[in-house]
Amino acid sequence: MSVTMSKPESAGAGGSTAIRPFRMAIPQDAIDDVYRRLAATRWPSKELVADRSQGVQLATLQALARYWARDYDFRKLEARLNALPQFKTEIDGVGVHFIHVKSRHENASHENALPLIMTHGWPGSVIELLDCVGPLTDPTAHGGSAGDAFHLVLPSLPGYGLSGEPVELGWDLGRTARAWAELMHRLGYTRYVAQGGDVGAAVTDAMARQAPKGLVGIHTNLLVTGLGGGSHPSSTEEERAAADALSAFRATGFGYFLEQATRPQTIGYALLDSPVALAAWMLDHDTDSYYKISHAFVDGEPAGNLTRDHILDNIALYWLTATGASAARSYWESGRAQALAAAGGQAPPRVSIPVGFTQFPGEIFRAPRSWVEQAYPTVTYFNKADKGGHFAAWEEPELFSQEVRAAFKSLH
Repeated sequence: MSVTMSKPESAGAGGSTAIRPFRMAIPQDAIDDVYRRLAATRWPSKELVADRSQGVQLATLQALARYWARDYDFRKLEARLNALPQFKTEIDGVGVHFIHVKSRHENASHENALPLIMTHGWPGSVIELLDCVGPLTDPTAHGGSAGDAFHLVLPSLPGYGLSGEPVELGWDLGRTARAWAELMHRLGYTRYVAQGGDVGAAVTDAMARQAPKGLVGIHTNLLVTGLGGGSHPSSTEEERAAADALSAFRATGFGYFLEQATRPQTIGYALLDSPVALAAWMLDHDTDSYYKISHAFVDGEPAGNLTRDHILDNIALYWLTATGASAARSYWESGRAQALAAAGGQAPPRVSIPVGFTQFPGEIFRAPRSWVEQAYPTVTYFNKADKGGHFAAWEEPELFSQEVRAAFKSLH
């Protein structure tokens, strides 16, 4: 199937449950169109402040646009994805794209390789997880042992990237969680674990609360119950620092969230019409990652794995699949579902399976262990990493993979 500028594939209500191989093919006219649009960009005047308090800075976006137009290679993105086993299958009326890499470390009883489904976030995609494939599926080549191996499933969220766009209401986090359980069942996995960050952490949390048959543990690197508000312990310096970081995020870093949760269609017009508008919207996410991305383009100094090419791989995937608006709508769906649950007085089910959590220093807020245990009384693993941020798997894939291995070691 080709990736085009038209609406992404969506499966019909009565489609097949078959699993079909998939390869990405980018039409040359879609690439040429990006170049035309970049050249025709109408730039605003420079921000009136010396920092990012007015938004993504002009110098950052102009450096990104120059690199995108002159040096970025779309065919490397195509080859990078096609080097991995990709598939599509219809689940609940949507064509779900996923990468499925089976580890070579297994025996007849699958004792060495544990199936793991990992979910990306926004403004990410499966791109942010690609450099974890090697460390997780072939740990002996990355400092681990055969007993640390995973069979890895990396789905694209509905309406994101290469997955189909939902054509009906109701695709909230819970529905995606149920779709992921169906995907693992369809792949023949009767015992598996799940991991996620950002939106992926919310999907993983929903899976744990739904407790589908076969799910035996989860790991996250964003405490979604903290973002959702509520009362948290605040007696220690660490707890107060986390609360202050959350308050700062809600005061100055929450614009994209509020727009997507309330008016996704409005911002969608810009996201599908201008590659620079799409890039700006995706870069204006959180402080730590913003500065890392800015340095990659302005100074040519990547932070960890956040190189210019990797950042543009992610932006280009959204652009080529025209999924900026449909991805934004997922926030509206989640907000609507949460409001309905709150109005009905519905408390979420408790999590009863083992939970692992890694605190990365550059996250929106550093969730203290007390907060994690309040949300998940079944915490079996908690660790503070020494580097990495909101896009931990993307920024520090080796370190992130070590954390995933450690979190699930008792379940292998």
